[in-house]
Amino acid sequence: MVLFETIAVAFGMFSAVPLPQPRWNEKNMRYAMCAFPLIGVVIGLVWAAWAWVCGSFGLPVLLRAAGLCLVPVLLTGGIHLDGYADTCDALASCADPAKKQAILADPHCGAFAVIRLCSYFVATVGLCGAIEPTPAACLCMGLCFTLERALSGLAVTSFPLAKNTGLAHTFATTADRDRVRLVLTVLCVLLCALLVLSGGGLAVLAGLLVFWNYHRTAVRQFGGLSGDLAGWFVQRAELWMLAALTAGQWIGRWTL
Repeated sequence: MVLFETIAVAFGMFSAVPLPQPRWNEKNMRYAMCAFPLIGVVIGLVWAAWAWVCGSFGLPVLLRAAGLCLVPVLLTGGIHLDGYADTCDALASCADPAKKQAILADPHCGAFAVIRLCSYFVATVGLCGAIEPTPAACLCMGLCFTLERALSGLAVTSFPLAKNTGLAHTFATTADRDRVRLVLTVLCVLLCALLVLSGGGLAVLAGLLVFWNYHRTAVRQFGGLSGDLAGWFVQRAELWMLAALTAGQWIGRWTL
């Protein structure tokens, strides 16, 4: 019972997939971050299904690309994009960490957020149109969706926090940190190995570089991790790993 409640908490917070929601408590939130990568599995399956539908019915490449771009947005409800936009505004301010935190808390959307979001969607649609959705590529992308969430959960339980409030703080403080870190670390290693074996070595490199930059940015520019920064990381990891998979196909067809 607690297992299903834990999964429901993760999906209720980080996805738009309709699941019955239990009342959040210490038991069902303790390992919620371990269930977070399951959302990536669902996104990967739907992503591959849309690619298959487009291939089977000969739908236009642009329509396929638009659908592949929107699958993660629709299944997550855009929760990570919200953090991405807020963080882009804060980073563009070139202000001190305290001011950046204030910008993150501001509900208004600034010009830089709009610019970065438009650029993000253009880049994603372009990459989704450029990548050849072979079974191997779809498998790799599904692993990427899962890996980025495993890394995000690992960060929430490992990185210093910027403040003592917010969703990141709630999930970090209610988690059994040692066990969650152990589970997610093992999962990250397994996912990286599977990606390399499936021809997604470049995606692993891209994801780890984005993760390293995530820690560096969170600590140096914001004084620690927050929920908005977590969303910023997920979106950037998704984009750069997709770019790496696409590059892998173009550099050498044998990789995928």
